[in-house]
Amino acid sequence: MNNEIKLVSGAMVMLALSTSALVVLPYLQVHDAPPLPGLKPYTSAELRGREVYIANGCVYCHSQQPRAKAFAPDFARGWGRATVAGDYAYDQPHLLGTMRTGPDLMNIGVRQPSQAWQLGHLYQPRAYVPGSIMPSYPFLFEAKAVADKDDVVVNLPQGHAPAGHVVVARPQAVDLVKYLQSLDRSYPAVDAKGAAR
Repeated sequence: MNNEIKLVSGAMVMLALSTSALVVLPYLQVHDAPPLPGLKPYTSAELRGREVYIANGCVYCHSQQPRAKAFAPDFARGWGRATVAGDYAYDQPHLLGTMRTGPDLMNIGVRQPSQAWQLGHLYQPRAYVPGSIMPSYPFLFEAKAVADKDDVVVNLPQGHAPAGHVVVARPQAVDLVKYLQSLDRSYPAVDAKGAAR
């Protein structure tokens, strides 16, 4: 009986220590991180696009956290500087992601600012990135014989548009692209002491 009490007590102490080190201390360090100068709150269209991003599971294949130069080649890949807590001040929930099946998207608004490219890539990724394994999202678009004057027409490379129709982006696709374009953390990062990194 005495050994069982020691075992349970030891296990509880280890659990408390690991929870403190891995959960409590990091939370205390970043829970009130202010937004960095240059970070803007999301617009209503960008927030709707963020919901489309979440609903379609984009976070399962894309991260939003470039790592420091010392830890990974993310900067050499053109993904931008390492992110800091202030970069996520307006994100609830945070969409850091754990997989890199596709590229990191934190600075996709800088790397691919074109709405036309983003819409076409969502409709048919392989038309823009040969060999891409990203799924296409045709349900975010509509094929019409003739586009209305308010429609956002997607100009696809030859051979990728339905014959005799134009591809028109639904509002969800336009909002998703606005969210992707808002992912621009190219302003300087500032550490806790106010020094630029």
